[in-house]
Amino acid sequence: VQLQASGGGLVQAGDSLRLSCEASGRTFSDYSMGWFRRAPGKEREFVASVSWAYGRTSYADSVKGRFTISRDNAKNAVYLQMSSLKPEDTAVYYCAQGRYSRRDISGRSPPVVFWGQGTQVTVSS
Repeated sequence: VQLQASGGGLVQAGDSLRLSCEASGRTFSDYSMGWFRRAPGKEREFVASVSWAYGRTSYADSVKGRFTISRDNAKNAVYLQMSSLKPEDTAVYYCAQGRYSRRDISGRSPPVVFWGQGTQVTVSS
């Protein structure tokens, strides 16, 4: 499994940014996808996930209404559209793919996923 994330950068508070992650190595549509982040000095935390079937989405409370996760099975890609960014959104963002097919990625339990490399998002005030 290979997960290639891109799209991070330095933005100002209130700006928008779109992260992308391209996956390869397995049948993309069989696996849930997610985004996690690790802020400086903090544990890695769940941000959002989209299920393998029907595109059901789930979000951390801290990003609900501001971030949107989506997937394009034809392109083997998952996206995270981030709007109204805040300085506290500053983190390294990681793309993740469910380790097992046809299982959701939950923010309420330790993730059982493959990790991609991170992409830095920095939001200045």
